[in-house]
Amino acid sequence: MLQVARLAPKLLGESSDLVVHFLHSQMNEDGGFKDRAGQSDLYYTMFGMESLIAMCADVPTHTIALYLHRFGSGDGLSLVHLTCLARSWADMPPDLRETFPREPIIRRIESYRSGDGGYNASAGSPYGTVYGCFLALGAYQDLGMEMPNPMKLLDCLEHLRTDDGGYANQSDMSVGLTPVTAAAVMLLRHLDQPLQPPLAEWLLSRCYADGGFFATPFAPIPDLLSTATALHALAGMKVDFERIKEPCMDFIDSLWTNRGGFYGNWRDESLDCEYTYYALLALGHLSL
Repeated sequence: MLQVARLAPKLLGESSDLVVHFLHSQMNEDGGFKDRAGQSDLYYTMFGMESLIAMCADVPTHTIALYLHRFGSGDGLSLVHLTCLARSWADMPPDLRETFPREPIIRRIESYRSGDGGYNASAGSPYGTVYGCFLALGAYQDLGMEMPNPMKLLDCLEHLRTDDGGYANQSDMSVGLTPVTAAAVMLLRHLDQPLQPPLAEWLLSRCYADGGFFATPFAPIPDLLSTATALHALAGMKVDFERIKEPCMDFIDSLWTNRGGFYGNWRDESLDCEYTYYALLALGHLSL
């Protein structure tokens, strides 16, 4: 994902400087990046770092490392924040990265393993979620460690396939979600599983004629998360989406502000590092 996001400046052109300025403005004095309330948060810190790296901009790694060290080996962190901690350390230069306690973090991530072999944000759950599996596998990869019994994730995914051919995070849902289905595609790819054409057709069916992707068939407007993740999954499946590139670029442009950030959708009123990163990921794919 980061490799593709690095291509975004090709489309941003002279606006790249505004994006970098916005990202630097999102960093607090303690080294963390701002959530939507302005407080430092690991989740947004990961997106802030990834976005700066994608823009080939200066990343104040030593200051960020001081913030990351506050969390030690992740005691008390949720699965989401544990994996963000792992990813943030993985983005550090080698001399700082080696100070990170890998084994304790992995043990804590394993505490979120579910009864069906997947992972769930709620520890001790009998069933995993696509999102939990995606986060856990990514953390293992970031830390350069092998996940025990990775093929058990397939058992979890099988129960999360929806009646319409997509994927959801709960087995009782009949309609799939675009970001969740995109995450399932990426998991299946990393597990060397064959990807059937109906999955690509399902994702393409979520594309709005005027650009962008809907999260569900019932969503009133497209959003940037669904757009970026769908494009990433389709590219991973080597699906030709040339015909939707121009409207998708128009959609992303409609979310741009001269402050350098991107809104998550047309009704959004706040800017943050997360959605700016998703804009970079989408633009990277649209630049190819």
